[in-house]
Amino acid sequence: MTAIKTTEASVQEVVSNAEDALKVNLEQVECQDAVTPEAESAEEELQCDDVAAEADDAEAQDAVIRSKLAGKSKAELLDYLVELVSENQVQNIRHEVEAVKVAFYKLHRADMDLLYKQIEEGADVELEQNPDEARFKELYKIYRDKRDEYVADVERQKEENYKAKLEIIKELKSLVSGEETLNNTFVRFRELQSRWKAAGQVPQKYVNDVWETYNLHVENFYDFVHINKELRDLDWKKNLEAKSALCEQAERLATEPQVVEAFHKLQKLHEEWRDIGPVAGDQKEALWARFKAASSVVNRRHQEYFEGLKSVQMDNYERKSAICEEIEKMGDASLTSHKAWNKASERLLELQKEWRTIGFAPKRENTKVYERFRAACDKFFEQKRAFYSEVKEGMDANLRLKEALCEAAEALQESEEWKEATDKLLALQAEWKTVGAVSRRYADVVWKRFRAACDKFFERKAEHFASKESQYEENLRRKNELLAEMAEADIKAGGYDMIKEFQRRWSEVGFVPIKHKNELQKRYKEAVDRLFGVVRGADRENALNRFKERVTSLKAGGDKRLRSEREKLYNRVRQLEQEVSTLENNIGFFSRSKGAESIIAEVEEKIAKAKREIADTIAKVKLIDGE
Repeated sequence: MTAIKTTEASVQEVVSNAEDALKVNLEQVECQDAVTPEAESAEEELQCDDVAAEADDAEAQDAVIRSKLAGKSKAELLDYLVELVSENQVQNIRHEVEAVKVAFYKLHRADMDLLYKQIEEGADVELEQNPDEARFKELYKIYRDKRDEYVADVERQKEENYKAKLEIIKELKSLVSGEETLNNTFVRFRELQSRWKAAGQVPQKYVNDVWETYNLHVENFYDFVHINKELRDLDWKKNLEAKSALCEQAERLATEPQVVEAFHKLQKLHEEWRDIGPVAGDQKEALWARFKAASSVVNRRHQEYFEGLKSVQMDNYERKSAICEEIEKMGDASLTSHKAWNKASERLLELQKEWRTIGFAPKRENTKVYERFRAACDKFFEQKRAFYSEVKEGMDANLRLKEALCEAAEALQESEEWKEATDKLLALQAEWKTVGAVSRRYADVVWKRFRAACDKFFERKAEHFASKESQYEENLRRKNELLAEMAEADIKAGGYDMIKEFQRRWSEVGFVPIKHKNELQKRYKEAVDRLFGVVRGADRENALNRFKERVTSLKAGGDKRLRSEREKLYNRVRQLEQEVSTLENNIGFFSRSKGAESIIAEVEEKIAKAKREIADTIAKVKLIDGE
């Protein structure tokens, strides 16, 4: 290895030129003896508290948004959604958009329930497509399209960041073999550190690998240049000043009136703390204890704030539960007079009005208590309908119901939404069978009217799909050709982009004859799985090559580091084997449940992924062992 040339300048001159470059964490290089296990454990504990607090923060944010939307009409919700989608960045509005969706459909279901009840009770009401729902779906699609585009942009940027960081690692590695002056080498090192920090996030699958490789070469650089004690002490002094300033800022947050904002500011201070290098060993624990104490005050205020919010939500839950209990008792009561039913209905309307004035319950209970409320109301109205069906002329009520079914069928007879209209007509036919008899005077007339509407639609549908058969055969030919092309493709050269292109082309081809559908889909799945297998194999080979290079560097650094790396890999294998054992045991339980196929498939995929990682990790251990 070629030594770095130094100038005749004094060490202090070197310090002056290089001090801004030395912003890396020296705790892992020259100053490991200054890091105590107690301090590391305390910091990890505090970080875990931060994660839990973040979860509470998210729940509280949802509660605040729901409260903001409470009482808004469907039209007001739509106007608010328009404002959200058009005036805000899509990555910042997910919680609010989903809250609008929940609030909108809660009102929409209530309107539809009322409409159906009016129809069932004989009201002359027409079922029409709801313009509010159509408008909502249009706005929600705009939001989803923007979000999908944003996610795709983020993933593309992460891939670019990954390439940039690999280039930085390559340049960092070359520093220890270059023949430059120490001043120039530190300048280049500072530039590489700045570029690394500015490069941004990389895809999750590369995070550990690229970070460990970067740290390895940083350690090699410091081992190579042999940082002198004077330079180290200067860096410790600057780090002490920076961390002391962070302690002061954290302590001031204890009086910040905005509790949630103070918590978020604290998270940023923790990020800055982790970016600052070490301090002298005799100052480290006291400094960290001061920072942790200030953080604990902010976290405690944050926790107390949300506990207060949860207390209000729990009170709301108890009030709503009491309303549910009263309505359930009304539904179980045996009312025998028109006057009694009118009085009970008025009380129910009062309870429904009171319900709308109560805020949200805790998130884990809110949906359950609403479903209980809705079920209780439904049961009440069912009992009411049962009572009036006994006192009214049953055949006249049945006639009105069948006329409503005729109108609904006639509204569908010209539809070209074949699947949707077919399902609706089949549902209407099923409902027709549940309606009782009508007077002979009207029975034949109303039946012929209903049958004519159904026959007209199904005759039009038969004619339409007869013309589709030739197109289905053409689609079958195109998909077979695409499968042949996938079998011949050079997937190692094309990679995941080629697979995505095949998937796009496949999805653009329309339907095929039904008798070929399952067999064709099976062949397509097998082809896609094979392509993914080839690409993953290439990725695995590249990862092992990078690890070989890392093993070479570790060997140069001594047996201790090599043994540490092997121990870490061996522990990971044991952890993965335990996870596989647990997942395989869980499948036995799932197999006894109805409709568990999708869950079992997901667990099997996790098992396969874990086994692949076990094989890759064992391969790395063998590389270390020299096998």
